[in-house]
Amino acid sequence: MKKVTVFGGGTGSYVVLSGLKSRRLDLAAIVTMMDSGGSTGRLRDQLGVLPPGDLRQCLVALSDASTLWRELFLYRFESGDLAGHNFGNIFLSALEKVSSNYNEVIETASYVLQTKGKVIPVTFEKTHLGVTYDNGKRIIGETHIDENNPEPGVITNAFLEPKAIPNPQSLTRIAESDRFIVGPGDLYTSIIPNFLPQGIKEAMHRSPARLIYILNLMTKHGQTTDYKASHHLKDITHYVGRQPDIVIVNNAAVPTDILAWYKSHHERLVENDLISTGYQGTIVEADLVDRTKFKRSKGDKLTRSILRHDTDKLAKVLLQYI
Repeated sequence: MKKVTVFGGGTGSYVVLSGLKSRRLDLAAIVTMMDSGGSTGRLRDQLGVLPPGDLRQCLVALSDASTLWRELFLYRFESGDLAGHNFGNIFLSALEKVSSNYNEVIETASYVLQTKGKVIPVTFEKTHLGVTYDNGKRIIGETHIDENNPEPGVITNAFLEPKAIPNPQSLTRIAESDRFIVGPGDLYTSIIPNFLPQGIKEAMHRSPARLIYILNLMTKHGQTTDYKASHHLKDITHYVGRQPDIVIVNNAAVPTDILAWYKSHHERLVENDLISTGYQGTIVEADLVDRTKFKRSKGDKLTRSILRHDTDKLAKVLLQYI
């Protein structure tokens, strides 16, 4: 059975894991632990817990429990003192307070949700993401980099403050993997943080496993402003420690009303320039757009992308290379 390891966090990993969980695979997700926005950020600040949001998304994606349990873990309160909080985040934070270690938190949540696969926090250190731009500006905190960031410059360095050692399970999983899947997701707040704990990049470089990179559909203002596919590939290669063997790219049209929404946020479709810039790996182009209506919870105060990869379409393509 192939050991497939997905790197990321949030909606991107949710889409990938949801599509692959029913297949005959040894599936695992290595998840970023640097989130500091929304419900997760409030729980970190007020309770001193590790960020639960990205873990929750991956646990639910791999869940084989009833629909009610999955909906419960995704439920976001819309009013009262808990407005904006997600039930799953509160559940994981409470578990952390009564458990002897964070592995117990994951084991208990996995039991409740009957997960098919492993969810592995990349680190247990309480650390924050930081970036430096080409104009010398530094921003500390994932939420400040991700949410309504007006910075027009190019990120030249991403780092953790303080530095963090990896969860030993993440290093073991990397060494045992047959395939890596990186993305989709915001490049500097969901993807790259997974490779910043000490030793992760080196472990990836040593691994013979094939690396599949799923290119984002849209740019992200303040992170990948005006980025083309080659810019994403360059940054992934730098932080992961190796170039992807396969890049999966959407080639389908996107509805004009959605493009207009992104334009109002200074974002646009990622242009595929991989052939013209000399990429020698395998480029896979397909219709990957999810055209279902995106719904936002009334309690959700964050600005979120309205365009997603389609779970089934993406899984069909991925399985050809797994």
